[in-house]
Order: sequence, then C-alpha cells, then structure tokens
Amino acid sequence: MADVTDATFQTAVVERSNTVPVVVDLWAEWCGPCKQLGPILEQVIAATDGAVELAKVDVDANPAVAKAFEVQSIPAVYAMKDGKVVDGFLGAQPEFQVAEFVQKLLPTVEETEVDRLLAAGDEPSLRAALELEPAEGRIIAALAELLAADGRGDEALALLEKVPETAETRRIAALARTGPDAGEDVETRLATLLDRVKEDDTARQEFVDLLELLADEDAKGPWRRQLSARLF
Repeated sequence: MADVTDATFQTAVVERSNTVPVVVDLWAEWCGPCKQLGPILEQVIAATDGAVELAKVDVDANPAVAKAFEVQSIPAVYAMKDGKVVDGFLGAQPEFQVAEFVQKLLPTVEETEVDRLLAAGDEPSLRAALELEPAEGRIIAALAELLAADGRGDEALALLEKVPETAETRRIAALARTGPDAGEDVETRLATLLDRVKEDDTARQEFVDLLELLADEDAKGPWRRQLSARLF
C-alpha cells in the first residue's frame, strides 16, 4: 500500500500500472464509508502477495488527482492497468464484492507467460509473446527496439504501425530510421543538419529523429528553437 499525492501519481500509479495492476482508493478523512472500505481493500489486496497494488489518495489534499478522475462522491475506487482505467466502483462494498473486483485484475496463465517471455527479452521470446498477444504494445515496442538496434529499421517501423503513437514508440521509430549508431555524438550531427532542414525533407526528418534520441532533455529546447528559426 502506498499513500499517493498529486506529485507522485504519474510515477506511483500510471507508470507503475504498466508493470502491475494498481487499485486507486480515493478517500478523505471525514468520509465514514471510506474508513469502512479502506481496511477491506488493504486486506484483500495484501492477500494477492504483490500481484495487485493499492494506492490511496486523499482527495482533499490532492485535488489534481480528484479532478482527473472527475470525482463526484467518495469512496471511489478505480483499477488501472497499462496506464488506463479498466474497472471501478463507488461507495463502500462488502468484502466478497471487493474480492471479486480484485480477482478480475489478477494475471491469467497466458499473461504470466507473456511477462516471462518479455523478461527474457531475446528475439525468439518476444516473437513467441507476440503470438500470444498480437496487439500488446509492450511486446511490440520491445521487439521493435531490438530490431532497430540490430539495424533492421524497416521491420521495426512496420511493427510500430500496429500500435498507437506514444513517446516511447516515437523514440523507437527515430532509432529505426536513423540507425543503431544514432546515439553517438548526436549534437554534432544536429549541428551538421541545421543548415539543410529548410530545403531538405530527409535532413529535417533526421533532425527531428535525433532530437527524440537526445538523452539530455534540457538540451532539446535550444535545438527545437533553432529548428523553428530555420523553418519559419
């Protein structure tokens, strides 16, 4: 169990839910039903031995989280997996209903096998995982990154077309287009490309891709401003 705040919600809940299901308990000190439900949630989730995690959010102290969930009444409970809300309920519930709610979040045998294959991380394992879950973004991203790092950029880009664009898929696509050595001396390459970005579409795309691969986030701003100055 973790007490989560506006500041820690993204990391402790949204990002954490990519690894393990997270149940978010929205409560407040003055809420009597919250105090009835809280211990039940804690007990039921503790019984999963870490397969499901609990995040408690005091809505009075953390208005941004409350606003994100459009909270109208509490207790409000939401389950998150892979960064998305997948289930939820309002009001205090008896233990057997809470147990049913949590049970639905536990990984199936197939999901457990996919996690094992993902953890292995080699190409045969990732392809086997993809056969089990053809639309699973985590698998597609992992396999695409492996292919891009191996110089098989076209294969990687074809895979990435199967999933919605995210910051992670943009980074992998950039790696696929620029090649496995793109991370070496990025700023020198950016400087070389800068004079060509206005007239040369290929140079402009490479410049944008290299920005995606630039490790120093603070350094990206000045390069983006230079790109805008050249284009406009």
